[in-house]
Amino acid sequence: MITPEELRAIASWSHDLSDDEFEEARRGISLKSYGKGASICHVGDRLESWTGVAEGLVKMATTSKSGKTATLAGLRAGAWFGEGTVIKAEPRRYELVALRETRLALMRRSTFLWLFEHSAAFNRFLVHQFNERLAQFIALAETERTLDSTGRLARNLAWLFNPILYPDLGRTLAISQEELGMLAGISRQMANQGLARLAELGLIELGHGSITIRDLDKLARYEG
Repeated sequence: MITPEELRAIASWSHDLSDDEFEEARRGISLKSYGKGASICHVGDRLESWTGVAEGLVKMATTSKSGKTATLAGLRAGAWFGEGTVIKAEPRRYELVALRETRLALMRRSTFLWLFEHSAAFNRFLVHQFNERLAQFIALAETERTLDSTGRLARNLAWLFNPILYPDLGRTLAISQEELGMLAGISRQMANQGLARLAELGLIELGHGSITIRDLDKLARYEG
């Protein structure tokens, strides 16, 4: 079980819950750690918990029958995902890999369903979450075959700063070129070249081991 302070820090949705709802949520959440490169789940696994990223960075991906891997999303601290799978009680349709030392917050399915049935604030959050993820995956399907490496890099970077999925987390993120390359499915060298191009255009600012977003709207729409 996590503390009230921990829950408020890792879950923006918890701020709008009533006291009883907040306590129900807190009692139903535990934390689990994963090392860098660890597999969190495979396609077909049954991960019964609604999942949040308390610390770290996670890649959500699928692998085709031909063996090609496509990243669906990068998930930074503050992300919550898997609600559709929990509601439908079905196996996971994607794989999850920890790209760095990561801690996940795992909410029991029974707790999730209780909030789903009793909390209007929680359901408002879920509606916004569903809408934003749907838009994200539609954009992925539309652009996957047309974007060059810098375009894929820009798209994945912009997703890590989505204001709906990551409210109030600022415009700077500690992340390496290697991690960004793994999210975009490109080499570290190509990630370095792409970041330099995006910085040249004034869309981002590069720091030592960090990136600051200067124009999120243009970054999200960048197509090379």
